[in-house]
Amino acid sequence: MDEETLDNLGELQRAVLEAVWGMGEATVQQVRDRVAEAGRGELAYTTVLSVMQKLEKAGWLGHRAEGRVYVYKPTRSRDEADSSTARALLRRVFGGDPLRLFQHLIADEDLSDGDLAAIRKMLERKKSERKG
Repeated sequence: MDEETLDNLGELQRAVLEAVWGMGEATVQQVRDRVAEAGRGELAYTTVLSVMQKLEKAGWLGHRAEGRVYVYKPTRSRDEADSSTARALLRRVFGGDPLRLFQHLIADEDLSDGDLAAIRKMLERKKSERKG
């Protein structure tokens, strides 16, 4: 399968996937309830089922049967999905050059002192990993 990214998903697909990530695993009804609680309104059971089946076909979800109910579980973590999406963005927009991405983030974003301190810590941690 080609590297799937969150960018390839529609808004409802992302909302459903976020719901499953948030619960760890879930039935269609549980996802339907969670998505409604998140302010998307009441969706038909069959709509949520269809979205979850499409996410499973695309490799985002898997399921197991518990009696007459399917329980869906993500096939990759939120962090793995974020990483693959970031790598795709880096390749697509910045030609694979992380320095260009960081230059734009640092120049264009209103980073707080806390943000800059967190970035500094990440860079130091990465530097020490390379030495170790």
